[in-house]
Order: sequence, then structure tokens, then C-alpha cells
Amino acid sequence: MYCQWGKLETWLDANRPAVLADLNPGADTAAIDDLQGRLGLQLPEDFIACLRGHDGQKGQAAPLFDAYAFLPARRILMSWSSWNELLDGGDFDGREGRTDGPVKPLWWSPGWVPFASNGGGDYLCIDMDPPPQGQRGQIIRVFHDVADRIVIASGFGPWFDRFGA
Repeated sequence: MYCQWGKLETWLDANRPAVLADLNPGADTAAIDDLQGRLGLQLPEDFIACLRGHDGQKGQAAPLFDAYAFLPARRILMSWSSWNELLDGGDFDGREGRTDGPVKPLWWSPGWVPFASNGGGDYLCIDMDPPPQGQRGQIIRVFHDVADRIVIASGFGPWFDRFGA
């Protein structure tokens, strides 16, 4: 499991240098351990390798992943915590997700870890709590105001490697 920053950085340097300059330095072991501890989850190794390369974006340039900005560890935790506060407060009571692919039909699950945001409340998440027919670590799209919960990749590495090609 790996994260091919070199390939993406080369592409960004040639095509989107402002986005390359917007990437944070890598997260250290303490930051990654703190994130996993607060989430109560062991994140996939390929995602951890990605955070070691760059801890998200500063947020001063265009989004890295199409319309989605790459979140640093502190914003991953902040976004995850916000969704869980809404869940615990009953905001999603009676709401179900409409699935496309093997994902639980929920509005929100504490097992979904947001790692990229479009800035409008929608996220790409690592699904650490899939149904039996799903794959732990699959990538899903979660909308804040639409019930669609869509599986877009079998894992972080295969999803990430599509960028910079």
C-alpha cells in the first residue's frame, strides 16, 4: 500500500503549480496517532502514507481532487466531529441514505472519515464501517443535503492513483 505523491507532484508542477504550493508538509507520527486515537479507528496504511507525504492543503488555492480540497488531519477531525455531533443531537433521526454501491443506507456513520471537502458541506470519506458486501477502506461520496451515498473506489490507493495521470 502506498501513495504516489511523486507522480502527482510532477503533474502539479507542470499543470497546477499553485495547487502544489498549497500542499502542507507531511504529518508526523504524533499527528497521525492523535488523529487515529481521537477517531477511535485504525486508518488504512495507504491513507496514512498519503498524510505522511502531505497533510492536506492550506486552502489558498484550487482544490487538489477535482472539486474537493484535501483536508489536513486537524480538519479531518473537525469535520468528523461536526457530523457526529449532529448525529448524536438527533439531526439525522428518520433520515436514510440512498446508496449506490455497497455502503450502509445511513445519513451519517461515525465509521466514515471525511478527507476531502468541496467547501459546501459535501465530503469524500473513507468508509471504515461498510456493510458485509462492501470493502473496509472504500471511498464514498457523502452529500450534506442529498441522500445519495455513493461508493466511488474500492480503496484510497486506487482512488488516489487516478490523479496526475
